[in-house]
Amino acid sequence: MPLAPANQSQLIRSSQKDEYYQNFLRNNVNEAFQTYAGSKRWLDWRRELELLSDLAYYGLTTLSGYQTLGEEYVNIVQVDPTKRQIPTRARRGLFILCHAFLPYLLDKVLVCLENELEGGLESQRGINRRQVASGWWSLEVWLKRWTQQAVGMLSEPQRKVCLPVVFVLQQSLTFLHRLHVALFYVSGSFYHLSKRAAGISYLRVMGLNGDDGTIRSSYRLLGAASLLQLLITVCLQLNNFRQRQRARQEWKLYRNLSPQRTLSPGSRAARCILCLEERRHSTSTPCGHLFCWECITEWCNTKVRLLAQLAITLKSCKEKFTLNN
Repeated sequence: MPLAPANQSQLIRSSQKDEYYQNFLRNNVNEAFQTYAGSKRWLDWRRELELLSDLAYYGLTTLSGYQTLGEEYVNIVQVDPTKRQIPTRARRGLFILCHAFLPYLLDKVLVCLENELEGGLESQRGINRRQVASGWWSLEVWLKRWTQQAVGMLSEPQRKVCLPVVFVLQQSLTFLHRLHVALFYVSGSFYHLSKRAAGISYLRVMGLNGDDGTIRSSYRLLGAASLLQLLITVCLQLNNFRQRQRARQEWKLYRNLSPQRTLSPGSRAARCILCLEERRHSTSTPCGHLFCWECITEWCNTKVRLLAQLAITLKSCKEKFTLNN
């Protein structure tokens, strides 16, 4: 039967079906591990269990030379850049490494760097707790020890410079992913960065319907809208960054020029609980607590990732609690 390049809708449906079965495998592995090892160890090893589940899924399908469940669902096959044969085992192994292990490793390295740059003592305590829970052979323990040694060679001004760089790098990875998806809508070649790096594309069995051109045109329009939205988002973020920098400089100037007044025992309510100094430009959070504008904005910028991870963990615990009951 004649073959043709797979269009965007088939690649997206295949990826969604693969994600469904990956989540199904992850949930079963997490439930089994939590049942036999306990909730505490499951929280310590949750990311590693997800990584092993993904490696098992792609190892039993792609690495073994078989279609994944998503590829079989839409009847597409992997091919190398020549479009004449299936990818070699080395190329398939490179795809699995980039798709499953590399994001896990990058996330671990960036989080370790961020935590070490923010505070050395708390990071050292975290290392000790992780060593007790996971042993000396844990990847996270070795990464934290390596980052501690690397950051220890930096001076305090260099640490202050490197911390925003880590944040920018994290945001750049998200921007790169969104840009790649927008380009996929336009070109229809690679839906994942890992497949682009490995040079793996897809062919499909041609059907009798001739609506492939309409599908590709619709996705090109979606890709153009996505690129426009991404451009606007970048411009807004750059504008917000400039405004924050200007507000930070004005705040520092105002604090340096303002006279320092002696705090009496009855004026403790006027202190900011973050900097432990007299509040400047008092700002109220939705819960009603008052902080310095600079203090609360800096805290939100540095803790947003940790809060997101905490929300994911609490959601997973809630799901496990619901399943167990």
